[in-house]
Amino acid sequence: MGWRSNGEGTIYHRADGRWEAALVVDGVRQRFCGKTRGAVAARLRVALQARDSGLPAAHQSETVGQFLTAWIPTVRSQIRAGSWRRYEEYVRLHLAPELGAVQLSKLGPDHVQRLQDRLLAKGLSPTSVHQAHSVLHQALADAMRWGRLSRDVAELVRPPRMSPSHMTTLGPEEVLTFLDAARGHRLEALFVVAVSTGMRLGEVLGLQWSAVDFDRRNLRVVATLVPKPGGEWTLSEPKTARGRRQIALTMRAIEALQQRRISQEGEREAVGAEWKDDDFVFTGPTGQPLSGEHVLRREFWPLLTQAGLQQIRFHDLRHTAATLLLREGVHPKVVSEMLGHSTIAMTLDRYSHVTPDMQQAAVQRMDAVIGRS
Repeated sequence: MGWRSNGEGTIYHRADGRWEAALVVDGVRQRFCGKTRGAVAARLRVALQARDSGLPAAHQSETVGQFLTAWIPTVRSQIRAGSWRRYEEYVRLHLAPELGAVQLSKLGPDHVQRLQDRLLAKGLSPTSVHQAHSVLHQALADAMRWGRLSRDVAELVRPPRMSPSHMTTLGPEEVLTFLDAARGHRLEALFVVAVSTGMRLGEVLGLQWSAVDFDRRNLRVVATLVPKPGGEWTLSEPKTARGRRQIALTMRAIEALQQRRISQEGEREAVGAEWKDDDFVFTGPTGQPLSGEHVLRREFWPLLTQAGLQQIRFHDLRHTAATLLLREGVHPKVVSEMLGHSTIAMTLDRYSHVTPDMQQAAVQRMDAVIGRS
């Protein structure tokens, strides 16, 4: 028998030739069997990591709900803040209510399939159910690594096919109508920057003056503003290396940003010592960063109504920018870099509806080169 020091578990060779590791956590003894010593040692290390991360020991009667409640805090430091909030919502609103009473050790593929069927019947989109399945899959994979389960049953169930994302774009005339309506608006520069660069809302709200270069007429996307509970916020780095990028600015964007800086200085002087100087370009009355919810409900959607345009998502301004650039003949590689896509293939796939227009323009150019017979 290979004893370890107190609290580190034990590994021993059984009479039947197999190896077994044992660990006592919170008075509960956990066992891991395998054909080799290395295999059970690896499972023991994972169980020790789970214990050290604060996950309580598994009891035979532990339910899925109890496990998910204990599991969700352990992944908070492993993923982005926005992703963790969505994980927590899926666990709290869908997974725990539907599967919470099932014993973790007795969870089967049929439970997962019924979960998906019920969520679809409740009106959740296939995409949302697919994402709920992904969260459960990750939770059960961790449960298996930590010795709580012998298999990840979510892996045995096919999630529903994700529905294609809905995309609405403004045409050139509609963009001009929208920007004309925004002229003189306190956040005019925000809307000009968004529709001319394709930046995401969080990227625009996280933009700081230190990242704007008026001389070179560009800005750098280096962070995203992420809201936190209680009205707090944090700046998060882009998800990918491509997300951290430099974008050239149109003259209209330059002029709007210059005007924004002048008006912000006036706001700063009016508030005085109460001004919160965090260097943000787009701020509230006292210098605090704006919330996305405020921009949408109080500024963006009312402005669309004022302009006589359909109600669209802020993200559709990003789609609008990409579509207009591609239709104007801008190389897809350049558009991909402006948007921060990981590959040019991602850009072409997402905006494939523009491809026929691009092909027609290419044919006309070829016709001009080779002429007619």
